[in-house]
Amino acid sequence: MTRVIILVLFAFCITPALADDAPKAETSAEEAKEGFVSLFDGKTFDGWRGAVKKYKIEDGAMVCKPGGDVFTKNKYADFILRFEFKLPPGGNNGVAIRCPLEGTPAYAGVEIQILDDGHPMYKDIEPYQMHGSIYGVVPAKRGALKPVGQWNEEEIVADGSRIKVTLNGKVIVDADIGKIEKTLDGRPHPGLHNASGHIGWIGHGDPVAFRNVRIKELGARDEGREAGD
Repeated sequence: MTRVIILVLFAFCITPALADDAPKAETSAEEAKEGFVSLFDGKTFDGWRGAVKKYKIEDGAMVCKPGGDVFTKNKYADFILRFEFKLPPGGNNGVAIRCPLEGTPAYAGVEIQILDDGHPMYKDIEPYQMHGSIYGVVPAKRGALKPVGQWNEEEIVADGSRIKVTLNGKVIVDADIGKIEKTLDGRPHPGLHNASGHIGWIGHGDPVAFRNVRIKELGARDEGREAGD
């Protein structure tokens, strides 16, 4: 009897950890009613283009192996993007939004940084390079990232010139990029003015994982579908 009780307690204790690492439904019924749709089915690269051969699908997640840039086939203008990601130690990636298929995404489009910014290798980076920052333009607040190896939840709202980033329930960026006259990195960022473009993962060779990717388009401004897609 004692052994049974111990086993039951053990199972109860490890359930939250297992649940955190288990694949989740792509779009909940509640989100579907709100207008969210899935961008990644957890099984194939349908709807994606670019360096898909340099990403792997593992346990329902899209994993950067060995790396490169992958983009949605469709373009999006104003939207709410929600996804989960998991970082390895020192992991580095990025979320491209309103991005063309040519050029460096951080400048030709808008890149939201994905980074294990607490790793010692990044101790000397600039504030505008920290996780969640609009790269080179707007620094993010810190302290919301979960420990390496755990799944994080992030939401990016792009509504006109307003960009809002929420990480694990904490708003870390809320900026009007239309009012920015001078960038923090001193480089031109013409992509800040893009009305629409692709969404993508900007890989740098680290096995960063993404899952449960869904999007809700906002209003009549969402017009950027590629012909034939």
